[in-house]
Amino acid sequence: MSDIPVIDLSKAPGERAAWDQPKWKVYLWAVCELLFVTNAWQISSGLRIRVLRAFGAEIGRGVIFRPRTRVKFPWKLRVGDRSWIGEGVWIHNQDHVVLGRDVVVSQETFITTGSHAHRKDMALITRPVQIDDGAWVTTRCLILGGSHVQRSALIKPLSVVSGQIGAGEIWGGNPAELIGPRFKVEE
Repeated sequence: MSDIPVIDLSKAPGERAAWDQPKWKVYLWAVCELLFVTNAWQISSGLRIRVLRAFGAEIGRGVIFRPRTRVKFPWKLRVGDRSWIGEGVWIHNQDHVVLGRDVVVSQETFITTGSHAHRKDMALITRPVQIDDGAWVTTRCLILGGSHVQRSALIKPLSVVSGQIGAGEIWGGNPAELIGPRFKVEE
């Protein structure tokens, strides 16, 4: 087994590589996120959204952001009108996350844009996530960097998404596979 390499993590590049903001702003965001966004006792969606916007998030009108949500970097988040972000959703956006209008991201879903060069030096690798208008990502899903959930697609609970999800389709499983159309087409 000694011929299998071990990556020395003390030499891994990329710490703070995704910040895109000064250290003081990242630390201030961490405090505000804890007090106003993640805090389960803070029940006002409006206050949560105002704090996210103050740190650069672009959030449309009529958006609902439930308690216990987390957003790594609000300056890399865009949410369209009337979207719903469920309780316990974690948007770990080291790259951009764009949610269209009328999007539902249900409870305890994890959206992550980052990974690591696991065969080389563990350098941070990021890819954006896009979830288009009308899509529904149901409970406890995992949406990986580089994923694109197209218009009005539905992701079933506990699914792992990596890649392209077609418009109006239902996907589910680990890894997510096509199940069928979301809407019946009347002839």
